[in-house]
Amino acid sequence: MAYKVLIIDDDPMVAMINGQYVQKNKGFSVCGTCRNGEEAIAFLKQNKADLVILDVYMPLMDGVETLKQIRENKFDTEVIMVTAANDTATLENTMHLGVIDYLIKPFALERFQVALEKFEAKINAIKNTDVLDQNRVDNIIGSGKKVSLKDYPKGIQEKTLKKIEDYLKTKSGWVNGDSIAEAVGLSSVTIRHYMSYLVESGIVKESINYETGGRPSMLYKY
Repeated sequence: MAYKVLIIDDDPMVAMINGQYVQKNKGFSVCGTCRNGEEAIAFLKQNKADLVILDVYMPLMDGVETLKQIRENKFDTEVIMVTAANDTATLENTMHLGVIDYLIKPFALERFQVALEKFEAKINAIKNTDVLDQNRVDNIIGSGKKVSLKDYPKGIQEKTLKKIEDYLKTKSGWVNGDSIAEAVGLSSVTIRHYMSYLVESGIVKESINYETGGRPSMLYKY
């Protein structure tokens, strides 16, 4: 079942784009859109949202105050801040209030997807933990991600990389990027970025398909 996402932004165009970004990940769906904090709090009193995408600058009730109200009402939801604010005071305030990530506009689709992955990793880490020990606590606090000695390039996430590799391992022949994107629930742009890394690392082979009847497409094989 997909995680329910509430988008809170006073700019309809920005809210629409963020909604489109959410829908590109098959594990998430938009359950509502609000233009200010007052609408959002009223919505959350009547509806369940697993995750909130929250802007800072809004009329009636800004994002920081909305975040405070979310915590005071003890709504069972995580929050990702999306804002043009790049001052450290706003960042510090929202971090103290427990945001799972903080995105500064303008941001790329890939960075938005990383924020969704952080949320999903944290939820999965909590779900899969019955008895706490230090390693499990470290994993949960670290957004559910295991500490790895391997450093990945910017934009490459270990969990997403494994998902792509696991899919490729099920294919005996060549497969194109669009098929990979559809199978793992990511955008074609994100897949190209990951495939470039896998090819450069020697993990995946690539070829060019000239028989498309149009623009040649890249093919990959594990």
